[in-house]
Amino acid sequence: MSEVVVTRLIAATPATVYSFFTDVDRWTSWQGVDGEIDPKPGGVFRIRMPGAQVAAGTFVELVPDRRIVLTWGWEGEAPPLPPGSTTVVIELEATESGTLLRLTHHDLAPPVADHHREGWERYLDRLRVCAEGGDPGPDSPAMEYRPASAN
Repeated sequence: MSEVVVTRLIAATPATVYSFFTDVDRWTSWQGVDGEIDPKPGGVFRIRMPGAQVAAGTFVELVPDRRIVLTWGWEGEAPPLPPGSTTVVIELEATESGTLLRLTHHDLAPPVADHHREGWERYLDRLRVCAEGGDPGPDSPAMEYRPASAN
């Protein structure tokens, strides 16, 4: 198993960045098209992506404005990563220019690790735009998982 680590410097306070992980309308402004989240330990996490795939898991730990831990996986067959089978850790650190966000996605098998790295790179860029007051435009199914045999 491997892990994916993606960082972004965001010109917004940790409180602002944190809110994009704890409010479903804010979350779906940068990732997905709709969903359901209950940001408390044991609370549901479910985001429907534009290609109809659904990311799902549960919140494990929330430290306001500093840290979020949730399980992650996908409903259905693709990618082959059942809901709750991996862990995502989001750490927020205040800096002079805003917030350093560090996302670590643990327990990914090599075939899906690259796909998730590309996805998190894309989506954290969209998050940065939103948190800094911009509009990244509608999400698109460009990142939909396709097994190597389907290419």
